[in-house]
Amino acid sequence: MDFNIVECVLLAILTFFFAIDQFSLTEIVYRPIIACPIIGLVLGDMETGLVVGGTYELMMIGNMPVGGAQPPNAVLGGIVAMIFAVKANMDTNAALGACMIFATFGQYVVTLTFTIMSGLMAKADKAAEEANPKGITNVLNISMLILGSLFAVITVLAYVGGTAMSETLQSLNENASWFMGGLSAAGLMMRFVGFGVLLKIMFANDMWGYLLAGFALALIFGNVGATASAALILVAFVGIMLALIDFKLSSMSKNAGNGGMSDGI
Repeated sequence: MDFNIVECVLLAILTFFFAIDQFSLTEIVYRPIIACPIIGLVLGDMETGLVVGGTYELMMIGNMPVGGAQPPNAVLGGIVAMIFAVKANMDTNAALGACMIFATFGQYVVTLTFTIMSGLMAKADKAAEEANPKGITNVLNISMLILGSLFAVITVLAYVGGTAMSETLQSLNENASWFMGGLSAAGLMMRFVGFGVLLKIMFANDMWGYLLAGFALALIFGNVGATASAALILVAFVGIMLALIDFKLSSMSKNAGNGGMSDGI
């Protein structure tokens, strides 16, 4: 059992901050692509933090809360995936598959906090009527304290459990490879599901050509020795070029309908 009290305390503090950051403060640091490398730094495995953060960001990128309906939580899922991957020595994809249980539970924690705070909104309304900013601030502080504390407690439990069960999970990986393989497949699939949700929201029919061209370019660059290491960057450059050309052509077409373009002279 590789339990480290310093790691545990730092994880609790970071989780408290990330939980608040979802709705206040920067509203960007809590995102997995930023938070997971920070967690990796605390756990001593920055590389895993970058891999898990980038992958989990793809899983969460299209998930947006609508009213009281909360998607799987980006904070708890990412932190628990890091704990499973680093402290329990799980495969990255399997850790991402297993973390979805905690991510879904995080959804209920947020909903519970909102439910509790709905009863305190009358105090905030009264403070607003009395022009009492301190009263409003107190209500907001209570909300942040509840949410941050609940998230921190869950993270500590996950850290203790993941550390204590590392040998059990390793044995399960060896003796029940079919189960761990299923978790890995689920984790591998979820990133495409998340990106698919984003495409469903944003995608337009006239963009199919660009999407297919991007896949083709990624395969071409990725299978050429000289460009394989920078394939995604090169595809991004091509995408920027096409976007600029499309913008230029659209501007010319719009100006042509208004009597032509001006050369600025």
